[in-house]
Amino acid sequence: MFTISKQNVFLNYIEISNFLRNPVSNFTRAKFLYRHRELALHRTGHDCRCLHQSCRSLQEEAQNTAPSITLEKFKASLAFPKDTAHMRDLTIDVWKGTGPMKVTLHGYLGVRRDQSKDLSFALLVDPDNLHEVQITAASKDDAARAAQNKLKSIRRYTPVVVTGILKLRPPKDRQGLGLEAEINPDSLKLGDLEVILEDIQSLNEIDSNVTITPESQYAPEDRHLQLRTDKRLSQALALRDTIARACREKLHVDLGFTEVETPLLFKSTSEGAREFLVPTRRKGLAYSLPQSPQQFKQMLMASGIHRYFQIAKCFRDEDLRADRQPEFTQLDIEASFCTGHDIMKITEKVVKNIWKDALSVILPRTFQRKTYERAMSEYGSDKPDLRIPIKPFTRVDFLLPVDLILKITSVENPIVEAMVVPLKNSPDLTRNFIGQFLDSADNKSSLNNPDGGPGIFIYDTGAPLRGLAAFGFEAVESIEEELDVEDGNLIVLQARKQRPFTGGSTALGGLRTAIYKAAIAQGLLPTPDWKHFEPLWITNFPLFSPPTASEPGQGGNAGLTSTHHPFTSPNTPEDVDLLLTDPSKAIADHYDLVINGEEIGGGSRRIHYAEMQLFIFRDILKMKEKRIAEFDHLIKALRTGCPPHAGIALGFDRIAAMVASSKLGEKMTLRDVIAFPKGGKGEDAMVKSPAAISEEDLRSYHLKLRD
Repeated sequence: MFTISKQNVFLNYIEISNFLRNPVSNFTRAKFLYRHRELALHRTGHDCRCLHQSCRSLQEEAQNTAPSITLEKFKASLAFPKDTAHMRDLTIDVWKGTGPMKVTLHGYLGVRRDQSKDLSFALLVDPDNLHEVQITAASKDDAARAAQNKLKSIRRYTPVVVTGILKLRPPKDRQGLGLEAEINPDSLKLGDLEVILEDIQSLNEIDSNVTITPESQYAPEDRHLQLRTDKRLSQALALRDTIARACREKLHVDLGFTEVETPLLFKSTSEGAREFLVPTRRKGLAYSLPQSPQQFKQMLMASGIHRYFQIAKCFRDEDLRADRQPEFTQLDIEASFCTGHDIMKITEKVVKNIWKDALSVILPRTFQRKTYERAMSEYGSDKPDLRIPIKPFTRVDFLLPVDLILKITSVENPIVEAMVVPLKNSPDLTRNFIGQFLDSADNKSSLNNPDGGPGIFIYDTGAPLRGLAAFGFEAVESIEEELDVEDGNLIVLQARKQRPFTGGSTALGGLRTAIYKAAIAQGLLPTPDWKHFEPLWITNFPLFSPPTASEPGQGGNAGLTSTHHPFTSPNTPEDVDLLLTDPSKAIADHYDLVINGEEIGGGSRRIHYAEMQLFIFRDILKMKEKRIAEFDHLIKALRTGCPPHAGIALGFDRIAAMVASSKLGEKMTLRDVIAFPKGGKGEDAMVKSPAAISEEDLRSYHLKLRD
């Protein structure tokens, strides 16, 4: 032994000799020796001539041999054998009950368990990351021992080719796994089989600094590892594929639609949302990415394409939320010679086919329908979740004493609505629950309501006037009859101004959802079943709405913006007449599909007359001529005898997230069902986009950065 004693540094020549004989590359050996040599020099100030010579010779050899070793490994990985079966088919097509048979399988090496020196078990996971079968390696002879050693040398999650004998697992192994000792050929499972290892070939290596485990939560920079190890995500992507096939099957095969691709390089138009611009090398010219294929699909209707659909990529430069991505996918549908009613019936067929194929769930034959006005007055939302066991709101201001109204609002002559939350517990428990809720962050929105906060009452048969003393003796009986309350029920009063509904929700509608979620969290109301779906059409939206900061609209000067988009048709001839007197009261042939409180699609009947479209642009929205000229291509198409047409766009990502949540029994977000989603700032951390623009690119595209 050669010992360097300073600071307890030891170099053992026997260990070094053994290391040099191990089956590792000379490049690795050189790094090992140089590391110890430098350590010795640093800590002792002395050299070891023998060690120095070995390091130098190995370094020279490594420089010459490292590339060739890499090339040889790569060449070996190219020549891997073809699989003889897919793992999912082993129990159906391969195993015929005729006895053991030789198979070659592809996949990823799973967890390994060494039972003893001569016996190892491992799982082989199929390339789809959905199925797995056991590999058994027993050192019964030299060839088997070599195969077992190769198995032990390969890291988990390495792509491999396994060759071996497929056979039934022994009865005692099956019983240990809770399987029946006797096998029923009609119900054979992968767990009933094993592969006796004959050979295993690694097709790549995993860097030593990479840790891969199924429990790991990887940063967005390592999205590929999260996809590989998280079966939820791979299952979600598989469901996404199932949904796409179900859409195409129904639309193309059953309903006679034609799938047409529309361009991704478009131009900027005042359609409603902010767009992404794509500069060109032609000075002053840029494309924009389409916020939807809306204008192209209307031009397809003018082109004689009777029924069009597309699973389309769309882009919007919006402020991001949990349920939004800057690039997203939608199922786009348009048909000529039809109305909004026709499109709703077509959409129901498509959606029911998705749910049947992906979830084996049969949705209602006909979806419920409610107007926007009714949904807002009954549920305080234009996308109400009908699973919530809270009855529609009741207007009660005409029953309440004036002094009570003055306590809950300063609004003059307000509308006051009552909501009954059916908590079937003691009044004291309800009182404790609502007290905690009002003090929580979930109640933040009601604290800032300019129309006043909610009035809270607990129906208590053991209290004077059943806990409703503030209503006054005369009003209590009427309130009880109107609201049909029971002991322990929560009554919430909320005031609002007497004016038409705008936007997507009211203060009481927000409380409805927030209180429901809080009650579920405390076990006071049942958690909804993942297989319970309540589809609902919301119809008859206002044709125009006031503009907001987040929705720039069409940039007109009328103080109005199109609720859906500026190509939406009025609903009836009477609504057309209102355009001349009071456009804000006109109703649109606009419909949204809502399932369980989520808007998964929206559509409308389109304006197919060119002059009518120009009237909306100029006289109603009061757009500038420059902006109207952006739509010259569409106006030209409408002037060529474009037939009446209507359509819808369904949020493909949202449908995938809803279906995956139901299938997996847990909440899945948009990012869970998109292979490479964008982050909260619109960034892709894995590929580092968006990237900085180089000076060379700035010059090529005639761009200049501003402070």
